[in-house]
Formats: sequence, structure tokens, C-alpha cells
Amino acid sequence: MTENKPRAGLKEWLGLVVIVLVTLLIAIDISVLGFAITPISESLKPSATQLLWIMDIYSFVLAGALITMGWAGDRFGRRKLLITGALVFGVASALAATADTPEMLIGSRALLGLGAATLTPTSLALIRNMFHDSKQRKSAIAAWSGTLATGAALGPVVGGLLLNNFWWGSVFMINTPVMVLVLILAPILLPERRDTSRGKLDVLGAFLSVAGIMPFIYGLKELAVDGWDRDPAIWAAVGLVLLIAFVQRQRMTSHPLIDISLFRYGGFTGAILTNLMVMFSFMGVSILTNQYLQMVLGMTPFRAALWSMAVMPAIGIAVGLVSALSRKVKPVFLVTSGMLVMAIGFGVLSRLTVGSNVAVLLVGVGLMAAGMTASKTLTAEIVVTSAPKEHAGSSTATSETFTEFGSAFGFAVIGSIGSAIYRHDMNAVNPAGLGGEALGAVRNTIGGAATVAAQQPAAIGSELISASREAFTHGLQVAALSGAAAMVVVAAIVAMLLRKVPIETGEPTDPYDIDAPATVPAPARMQPTAS
Repeated sequence: MTENKPRAGLKEWLGLVVIVLVTLLIAIDISVLGFAITPISESLKPSATQLLWIMDIYSFVLAGALITMGWAGDRFGRRKLLITGALVFGVASALAATADTPEMLIGSRALLGLGAATLTPTSLALIRNMFHDSKQRKSAIAAWSGTLATGAALGPVVGGLLLNNFWWGSVFMINTPVMVLVLILAPILLPERRDTSRGKLDVLGAFLSVAGIMPFIYGLKELAVDGWDRDPAIWAAVGLVLLIAFVQRQRMTSHPLIDISLFRYGGFTGAILTNLMVMFSFMGVSILTNQYLQMVLGMTPFRAALWSMAVMPAIGIAVGLVSALSRKVKPVFLVTSGMLVMAIGFGVLSRLTVGSNVAVLLVGVGLMAAGMTASKTLTAEIVVTSAPKEHAGSSTATSETFTEFGSAFGFAVIGSIGSAIYRHDMNAVNPAGLGGEALGAVRNTIGGAATVAAQQPAAIGSELISASREAFTHGLQVAALSGAAAMVVVAAIVAMLLRKVPIETGEPTDPYDIDAPATVPAPARMQPTAS
């Protein structure tokens, strides 16, 4: 008879609080800057290009460094890397808060991204080290996943509250005291785990991962914002070529940063694909729903951010249901159900009109958020148990890298669908006396239409506002239907990939666990996907 793995005690749960704090700050930092752009522009007077880099450099460096930092955590120690990352993140936050030039702020934001890259993969890998009992680990991962979703939603609200009372640097300064607390508590509450057999760093592989991911995501984001253009398309193509070279390098080197062979197994591949596509659909449509609240329903940014908080109960319900059902229902059913719930949410959004009540949008976004949280909670569990414990940081970093790709793809593809429909509909709008750059601005974005409308006589301005809102809402409807279709198709694929992943029993079924009996069968990750 096999014994259950040891259960976590108070120390481990307090350690989880430290991890959740770190995760919350990283998630908030991705979206907190939105409201600060205007005061930053007034204070530092950055050029348009500098302002773009202030906004984007954080996510670019975060995505580019994830794989290398995941390896570093496995090799040198996850607690050590988390402490180092917390120190870097805290110092970078203070530098950003006190920046007096655009260049200093860009550099500080890049350093913040590097700090976040050390914290993201180590946080989930540490959860695997701390929670050996399956039921407890699922609860811990659910808290981690829920924190990511909550932090992204809290970012604009926190930013708005701080900027109503303090200077723009306060959106960064809030990180520093929390990171000081992490530096004090992490050595006491978090365990150390490393794999000294991992060998030396694959320098060429690390270079190719950063050199491929950063231009690839940059190109996609630029295409999403400005539409088709040769330069960002070239950047994306160069990034893709370098990423292909990175994969080839990982297949050939004796000390890879990530274990490419993991993709041979349905559970790991299905989890990665799920993370990629739920973020693709969610982020692609979310940017449109945020604009809908402000540009169609006429809300201020802060009021729109407060309304976005209304989806928090849906996230909490999703976390609770996943925790309750995951020990009774196979992951394949729960993951695909989460994706189908997202598809229903997209379907609700496709019914939005210019005159819709805000409740329609909240129901749709709530279903999307609940389905995404449920799916990502389960896939996080699969990712951390699909690789040997010694490689958990690298496997988690791989998963998070694909999550970043999903976000960038969503902005580029689904965002472009909405923009294309808007431009198509607005091409039929030709108010008397309006032409040249003004007409081009009206036909390009709803924000441009609002700016031009404010400068026109009342009748023409009202016509422009009405037409732009109708066109934008039509674009949102089509984009939402695209997201729904993507979820249904990918759910079917994921159902095939995850079909052999069993319910976690809490028994020691990890053949890489030195405490497990030799007679324990290999877990689902060791069953290659049928060809």
C-alpha cells in the first residue's frame, strides 16, 4: 500500500502568501501604467517612440527572458532566484518612480521586466516543491491562477486611485515596500530546490530565445496597433526565424534550456496549447471591450476600470469549482468545459449593440474570465507535473512564454479583425465638407472619430459619433464570434491531447520523486500522444 505524500503545514501556506504577493504585483504592473501615461507625458515629455517603449519594454523583456530565467532557477535555486528577482524588481520600481528623463524610465521598465522574468517561473515551480499532496497543490495553484487574473483587473483601478492622490511615480513606488517584505520572509518561509546536474548555460540558446521572442512580439504588437506595415512584419519574421533556430538548438544541445521532448506528450502539449489560445482569445477581445466601455458607452477610464471589477465574483466561483471538482473529474473535461464557457461568453459579447446595457458586457466578460481562470488553473497543474521536479522552472517558463505569445497574437489577430470591420464600415461614411487627414482619422479608429467630431458643427459631429460607435460595435461583434470559434475548435483539439491525463490522486506517482516506491507506474506525461 502506498502512503499519501506529506501534507503542507502552516509554513507552506504562509510561503504561498509570499508567492501570491509577488504574483499579484507582477500582474498589476502589466496594466497599472494605463492611467499614468498622461501625467508621464506632461512631466517627462517623451517623444511618440519613447512613449511606445515606456509602455511596451516591460512585456518585451519579460517574455524574452522567461526561458533563460526558468533554467537559472532550476540550476542555481528557485528561492535564490526569487529573492534576487524581488531585489531587482524593488530597485527598478524605485528607479522608475524617480525617473526624470524618458530614457531613465525606459531603462527602469526594462529592468522591471527582467525582475518579473525571474519571479514568474520560480513562483509556480516553488508551489510544486512546497505542496506534495495533490489536493493541496491544486488549491495553491488555483490561488496562483486567480491572483494573475485579479491582478490584471486591479491594475487600472490601483493606478486610478494612486494618480487621484499622488504623483505618477506612485504607480511604481507601491512595489518597493512589498518586495522588501518578500526579501525578509522568503528566506524563512520558502524552500530551496535546484538541480546541479543541469550543466552549463546554453549561451547560444539563451541568445536565440531572447533575440527571437522580443522582435516577434514587438512585430505582432505593432501590426495590431497600426495595421499592416512592412517594418513590423519584417521584425516578426526575423523573430520567427530565430525562434525556429532556437528550437533546433534545443534539440541538438546536450544541455538544453527546455526539454523539447516534453512536447511529445499529450498532457504537456495540450496544456501549452490551452494557455496559448485562451490568452489569444481573451486578450484580443478584452482590448475591444475596454474601448467599448469608454468610447461607446461614454465612461471615463476610471469608471470603466471600476466596472471591470464586477467580474471578480466569476473568477472566485471558477477557482472554487475547479478546486472542488478536480479530484473527481478528469482534467480533459474540466479544461474543455472552461474553454466552452469562454466560447459562451464570446457569444454573449457578439450580441452587444450600441444601446446595450452594461450588464450584457459584464456577463460576457465574466464568463470569459471564469472559463480562462478554470482552464489555466488546471493547465498550470499539468505543466508543473509533466516535467521532472528538477526542471519545473523551465517547463513553467515555457508555458508562460506561450502565454505571452497568446496575448500578442490576440492583440494582433483579433484586434485587427475588429479594426478591419470598423474601417470597412466607416469607408461608407463621408460627411459633407470633411476630407484629407480628418477623414482618414475618422475612418482609422473610433478615438480618431471622437477627436474629429469634437471639432465639427453639432450635426456633423453627432453623425460621426453615431456612425463610429455602430462600426466599432460591429467590429467587436465579429471579433467576439472569432474568439468563440477559436475556443470551440481548440477545445476539440485539446480534448484529444489531454484524454490520457488522469485525475491526480495525491499518491506518489512521480517517478522522478526519490521518495516514491519503485513499483509506482509512470505518470500520464510519459505516455506519448498517439500518432
